[in-house]
Amino acid sequence: MAIQSTASRVPKVLTIAGIDPSGGAGVLADIKAFSALGAYGCGVVCALTAQNTQAVTGIQSTPPDFIRLQLATLFADVAIDAAKIGMVGTAGAAQAVAEGLQKPVSSGDLPHRVLDPVMIAKSGDSLLEQSAISMLIEAVLPLATVLTPNLPEVGVLLRQRSPETISEMRRAAERLRRLMSDGGERWVLVKGGHLDGDAIDLLHDGDRMIELPSPRIATRNTHGTGCTLSAAIAALLPQAGDVPTAVQEAKRYLTGALAAADSLSISRTGAGHGPVHHFYHWWDR
Repeated sequence: MAIQSTASRVPKVLTIAGIDPSGGAGVLADIKAFSALGAYGCGVVCALTAQNTQAVTGIQSTPPDFIRLQLATLFADVAIDAAKIGMVGTAGAAQAVAEGLQKPVSSGDLPHRVLDPVMIAKSGDSLLEQSAISMLIEAVLPLATVLTPNLPEVGVLLRQRSPETISEMRRAAERLRRLMSDGGERWVLVKGGHLDGDAIDLLHDGDRMIELPSPRIATRNTHGTGCTLSAAIAALLPQAGDVPTAVQEAKRYLTGALAAADSLSISRTGAGHGPVHHFYHWWDR
């Protein structure tokens, strides 16, 4: 469960992402994960979506200048310990996020930056314009201290087919790590949930390659799993002693949230993919 933080120093964690009105993914899900894991959540909105458990029916992008203003205003007052970057949506938004993060990154005031390169919703709808992919790779990815792509996202980032075996995941992790900045500690977490069998993720820092297996949970309620995992990592990084510990604790939290997901009844039809149960540990009490 969460690594306990002291009352006098609660970590302040920022999500930079889109709004999913159903609460299963994006900013709303991230804030839930932050809160469940003992962090104070802040949010900068890059896009609004019309979305439920079954489909994304519309996207309204936030003007890039307003994204810059949100970031500048927040950083001028709140000491952010970690940031998670999720759905940016457009090339302009990606550039605005990169520029908005440059000042705290260069001053060393933002030690933890988790990039979840959100491209496709669980429903299969696109959440990232094709024109934004290059900007995400060139401007945002080098700022990340932890990168958390799933296998389809790995294929897009490396401009190749998605890995289909653990061996291919290893090679992909090595290539992705080389795309990241060489300044300071940098990790890539390649998530293997799209392969058959138990899910095996690979955590790589350019030297160590750590296998992180997890049991596969039988549930349709998997909406927002990537958002929740990356948010959990961001919440735990300021509290944990190192990145592997934070990632393992985040995976343990997500496994519990998936195992309890069927106890929620969100969709009136049950035809879509419901959310994970972010507060399973607390509500069960």
